[in-house]
Amino acid sequence: MEEKVLLIEKRDKVALLTFNRPQNLNALNTELLNVFMQTMENIRKDDSVWAVVLTGNGRGFCSGADLRGGPRPVIDETTPRETRLDTLGWVGKLAISIYRTLDKPIIAAVNGVAAGAGMSVALACDMRIGCENSRFRAVFTERSLSTDTNMSYFLPRIIGYSRACDLIYTSRDVNAEEAYRIGLLDRLVPAGKLIDEALTIANRIASLPPVAMQSSRRVMQQSMDATFEDQLRNEALGLIVSGRAPQDFKESRDSFLEKRPPKFTGK
Repeated sequence: MEEKVLLIEKRDKVALLTFNRPQNLNALNTELLNVFMQTMENIRKDDSVWAVVLTGNGRGFCSGADLRGGPRPVIDETTPRETRLDTLGWVGKLAISIYRTLDKPIIAAVNGVAAGAGMSVALACDMRIGCENSRFRAVFTERSLSTDTNMSYFLPRIIGYSRACDLIYTSRDVNAEEAYRIGLLDRLVPAGKLIDEALTIANRIASLPPVAMQSSRRVMQQSMDATFEDQLRNEALGLIVSGRAPQDFKESRDSFLEKRPPKFTGK
């Protein structure tokens, strides 16, 4: 029986997703790409999932596009018009699926190498937890390519413009310690504790009011490009949206006054 290319495990309110092509360092082929993007859409619609952890099986997190069988557009007389007019390609759709389609917090547990589009996948996540085996490499220039999967958007915003230029222009390896020091990784833990740490953070996120959490994620993304005044308006609207869960709002107050753990429902 053929192995599934993406493992999906539900742990209470957290979805644990695992790229499962370990023999190829979880490189992205057409099947994995399609399954992953559909999963992002499914999780968006699933109100029982409040947070997501993404990791890889084996030695790699994701080594980017599979050069031996990766997605390649084929245009012929059967190609639909929508595909002909598409200007984003699979790399653009992949970035959108994580950063826009999925509207819930997602944590990358970077268990090994994250290279090329695989590095971009990690960057598109809200947080990155790493271990001593984590390794990043932009790859694109050494493949005679410029960046894709919106690495040029995420990387300078996460580590700064000049450091992003360093990593993209030189296509050098960044080990776990340097990645943590420059902000590519938000937390650095022993390899044996990587998934537990990521799930601990995800469970903490999933213990809080989901409407307020998803509204906060939207506001944080808006801040990436907003002016000072625009972001004040974004926050004002975010407060209105987060208030659309009146039971959770009441529960947050009641549990505080009654000195007990809250029980949020998303209602």
